Amino acid sequence: MNLIVNVDSNWAIGYRGKLLVSIPEDMKFFRSETTGKVVVLGRKTLDTFPGGQPLKNRTNIILTRNPNYQVKGAIICHSVEEVLEELKKYNSEDVYIIGGDSIYKAFLPYCDVAHVTRTDHVYDADAWFPNLE
Repeated sequence: MNLIVNVDSNWAIGYRGKLLVSIPEDMKFFRSETTGKVVVLGRKTLDTFPGGQPLKNRTNIILTRNPNYQVKGAIICHSVEEVLEELKKYNSEDVYIIGGDSIYKAFLPYCDVAHVTRTDHVYDADAWFPNLE
């Protein structure tokens, strides 16, 4: 299983529900890595996408505690265990954990590869990725 993340010098990933920075080359890398693959994300991360809609040309697995949550074009799971069971249907090399912070923390132990883009800057932040150093 993979994870893909953009962090600042302090391993921060977000502020007020948004990415810290948008780097065109990094976004292109994200698209090339994840298109046609499986992405696992939290409901709050999904809310930041255009129209709150799942990413196109990917299998979107959304983790939420809300038992009534539904979104067209996505698989909804309510626990880490449920996500892991769902992921058994896919080649683990095709699975990407894409955030947010609690999702990264929950799935990091299951990931073999971490695609980390690190920006040499410190931003105001309220969400962090685990420090891999």
